[in-house]
Amino acid sequence: MTTPPAPHTPLRIGLLGTGPWARNTQAPALAAHPGVRLSGVWGRRPEAAESLAAAHGTEAYTGETGIDELFAASDAVAFALPPDIQAPLAVRAAAAGCHLLMDKPVATTVAGARELAGAAERAGVASVVFCTLRFATGTAQWITEQAALDGWFTARAQWLGALYAPEASSEYAASPWRREKGGLWDVGPHVLSVLIPVLGEVTELTAARGPADTTHLVLRHASGASSTVTLGLGAPVAAVGMEIELRGERGVVTLPDWGDAVGAFRSAVDALTESVRTGVPHPCDVRFGLRLTELLAEAEAGLLVSRRL
Repeated sequence: MTTPPAPHTPLRIGLLGTGPWARNTQAPALAAHPGVRLSGVWGRRPEAAESLAAAHGTEAYTGETGIDELFAASDAVAFALPPDIQAPLAVRAAAAGCHLLMDKPVATTVAGARELAGAAERAGVASVVFCTLRFATGTAQWITEQAALDGWFTARAQWLGALYAPEASSEYAASPWRREKGGLWDVGPHVLSVLIPVLGEVTELTAARGPADTTHLVLRHASGASSTVTLGLGAPVAAVGMEIELRGERGVVTLPDWGDAVGAFRSAVDALTESVRTGVPHPCDVRFGLRLTELLAEAEAGLLVSRRL
C-alpha cells in the first residue's frame, strides 16, 4: 500500500479530462473540497486544459509527458474520460502510486477492467468508482438502510433519458462512447450499484432489446429476489425519468431524490480519502467496477445473440 499523506495534509488529486463532466462536476467539487488540493488538470487539448485549470487556480498539463507529470504531482487522480481511455491511464496511474477515483463504467471490456483491477491490487492503491447513487446525500443512506433489511421479494428499476431526442439539448449527447454503448453502459452501472448491495450478487441475467437504445434486464439475485431493469438514453422527452422500487415483507419503498452531482462527487472524494487513510477498501472500488463491467458485457452479449435469432 502506498504511504498515505500525513494527518491533516490535503490529499493532492489531479484531474484527467476537460469535458462537460469535468467542468460541471469534478473540477468544482475537487477545487472546493476542504481536505483536497486540486493538483492539476490534464487534457488532450491544451486550450481546454489551460482554461479549466485557470478557472480553479491550478496547473494545466497536456500531452503524454503531461500525464506522467500530473501523476508525479498527485497522491490520487480523478478521471473524467471515456471508459476505454480511462482504463489504461488508470493502470499507469496505479503503477505510479496514485490512488484512483474512477468514473463508471471503469471500462467497456472485461479484459480492460480486469487489467485495471489487477494493477490497483499490485500497486496497493485505494480506489473508488463514482456510481452517483451510492454517494449522493439523498440516496446513500437509503441504500445502506435497505441493505440491512431482509425479506426483499422483487425490485423494479427504470432510468430513461432523452439525450438523442430531436428537441433535447444536452452537451453529454456529443459523447461518442455514450452514443455507441447506449443507456446499458451509461446509466446501467448506477442502477446495478443500488440493486446489488440491497438484493445481493446477480446470479442470473437475461437481456432484451427495446426501442432505440433501450435495454430490458431481468436479474436473479443471491438473496433469492428478482429485479427488472429498463435502461435507455433515446426516449422521448415526455417519457424520461428514473425510479427504483423495492417490494418485500415490509411493503414497498422507493428511492428518494438523490440531490446534485457535485455533492455526490464530494462524498466520493471523502470515501477515497477515508480508504487512503485507513487502508480499508471501499465497497464501490475497482473490483466492484470490474463486476459491473462483467454484468454489462454479459447483457450486451445476450442482446447480440437475440439480434441474430
